[in-house]
Amino acid sequence: MDSASRRRTRRLGTWTAAVTGALALAFTAVGPMSSANAETSSGATATSSAATEAGAGATADVPKHAVTGYWQNFNNGATVQKLSDVPDDYDIIAVAFADATTTPGAVEFNLDSAGLGGYTVDQFKADVAAKQAAGKKVIISVGGEKGTVGVSDSASATNFADSVWSVMQEYGFDGVDIDLENGLNPTYMTEALRALSEQAGPDMVLTMAPQTIDMQSTSGSYFETALNVKDILTVVNMQYYNSGTMLGCDGQVYAQGSVDFLTALACIQLENGLDASQVGLGVPASSSAASSGYAEPSVVNDALDCLTQGTNCGSFKPSKTYPDLRGAMTWSTNWDATAGNGWSGAVGPHVHALP
Repeated sequence: MDSASRRRTRRLGTWTAAVTGALALAFTAVGPMSSANAETSSGATATSSAATEAGAGATADVPKHAVTGYWQNFNNGATVQKLSDVPDDYDIIAVAFADATTTPGAVEFNLDSAGLGGYTVDQFKADVAAKQAAGKKVIISVGGEKGTVGVSDSASATNFADSVWSVMQEYGFDGVDIDLENGLNPTYMTEALRALSEQAGPDMVLTMAPQTIDMQSTSGSYFETALNVKDILTVVNMQYYNSGTMLGCDGQVYAQGSVDFLTALACIQLENGLDASQVGLGVPASSSAASSGYAEPSVVNDALDCLTQGTNCGSFKPSKTYPDLRGAMTWSTNWDATAGNGWSGAVGPHVHALP
């Protein structure tokens, strides 16, 4: 990524799974797949519902199938937007990003009025309220590629919870997105999120946006955190980009930008503890929005069909369908606007039409 830009991208190297032993070990740690899953050629013969054996997740009032988009609180060359400019196709809008303070674990939010053409705090707050009145959720995202928030002990966990709650109250946000790309401690992040949930209540929206490497194994810190807070977790929108090749749940190597990459990697989450309603597909809104891994909207829609209905699959076909799959996410609403809102115009209606 150009260091001068604030595009949210991932620098993971090539991560070529075919030659990287670490990924092979990570796949092993995911645990054994069912025999049906191993026999992907047999087709989608079973169904996974929201009421899995592990139980359903959070109770936040979001659509069964939802589209999440990140709104940029900065100008990095993408179209500058007011929150009111975000299309109605987006159900959850993640405001990117909260800033770290000098207090360990604590965050604050500073609207970049100058960078956003004079957009004022009062206008922003009014736009948050208007989106909510239209049935949308607006949440604050913590982290990003340049994020330096660290929660490494109980004191910083308390600081995180208290400060995020303060920001939520100040701006009217419905919840928080965890996008910590420089590592997180599952013990203390769990502590922080539970403390925040106690303050915000059961309607809090909690989303996460881990990188692909973070979700290859349940022993990974992000995956572990997601499972720890499953009862209050809304959705994990893993970033299926800036990744390089990765292992799918069948142990095969898949390349970015393909239906198989989306479905075979989602399968790891779906078969290892997350409810289908807690899994979303995170993709770039355009080829300019990420260094690599762009998937055409038609590819995203085919992957959604494959996972929810067993149709339009690639070479990988899940052994069962996941009709309660939450939906899709994109970085960002601004890059989407730069490309004429082609992503939300194609993927949004498709997500909302899923059975």
